[in-house]
Amino acid sequence: MRNSVILIGRPGAEPETRTFNDNRIITRFSLAVNETHRNANHEQVKDTQWFNVVAWDKTAERVALAVKKGKRIAIDGALRNNEWTDSNGQRHQSTEIHLNNFILLDWGKEQND
Repeated sequence: MRNSVILIGRPGAEPETRTFNDNRIITRFSLAVNETHRNANHEQVKDTQWFNVVAWDKTAERVALAVKKGKRIAIDGALRNNEWTDSNGQRHQSTEIHLNNFILLDWGKEQND
């Protein structure tokens, strides 16, 4: 079995990059993926799912340079579940996609999905 995710979508904001004391680099961005389906009245409905994407080191550097808000990209990565307890003792969970590779799909004007 392999943990693999492939999505096509648009970043909702410019990627944010951070460098740690050990010189590791992380870049994060949110990715909107639109799906359309027909409801009970046969009307077309658009549903947007948001995903948190994380890139490390060389991939993080490439994302920071190339990925732009609203420009369509294809990504390949793996799901990672995170759990932590905050200072108030409240438990939290999140799921992220750890990016392996990406392809820029929009080079010109904005287009509809």
